[in-house]
Amino acid sequence: MVVNSRRQTSLFIICGTQNQELLPPTRRIARELPLRTGNVKKTVLVIVGMPGAGKSLASSVMKTRGIPVFVSGDIIRAEARKRKLKFTRKILGELMLKIRKEEGMGAVAKRLVPLVEKENGEFVVYEGARSVEEVDELRRKHDVVTIAIHASPAARFRRLQRRRRSDRPRGLADFAERDNRELSVGIAKLIALADRTVENEDSKDDLKRRTRRVLQVVLKRKKFS
Repeated sequence: MVVNSRRQTSLFIICGTQNQELLPPTRRIARELPLRTGNVKKTVLVIVGMPGAGKSLASSVMKTRGIPVFVSGDIIRAEARKRKLKFTRKILGELMLKIRKEEGMGAVAKRLVPLVEKENGEFVVYEGARSVEEVDELRRKHDVVTIAIHASPAARFRRLQRRRRSDRPRGLADFAERDNRELSVGIAKLIALADRTVENEDSKDDLKRRTRRVLQVVLKRKKFS
């Protein structure tokens, strides 16, 4: 395999989808593959899903492997800090829409690229991509693989309520409004085109196990590609 001397980055995206089967169980996954460092082609795993689908839990599995994690919400909050805006759900949601309207649907991904390029490892996680345009922006310099985390609306609503965070939905109407905002930026198309799907209707341990299985398959394929 020929690799350009110029460092490039590959990118995996994990997204939330509906009613798709998880990959069949793969034997011989107990022994984890080592993560290489140095001047090698980088792979970024980007986790995408509707609110409450389980993106953060899935990314935590990657983090335990020593893979750096970048979260789209953190990028939005950094932009809000620059503009001296308060960190409320409404303000951050409006800012997310505003920067995409002003700069295009790949605006958040543009802010991510220099952060990815600063990392030395072979793999990086991006949690929370919301549009195909973001993937297209990332593909200008990196490889992209999408992985979707799916959970039903009822399961997602229950999880968001249990979090007891300040941005949790006040009720079903508030939950639906947040979903519609996510859908308005194109997340449904990104979910539909995901390369991998992980269902999250059961326990946290089940999601971790399924995510590890997908991660192991991805790492193995990248190792021999």
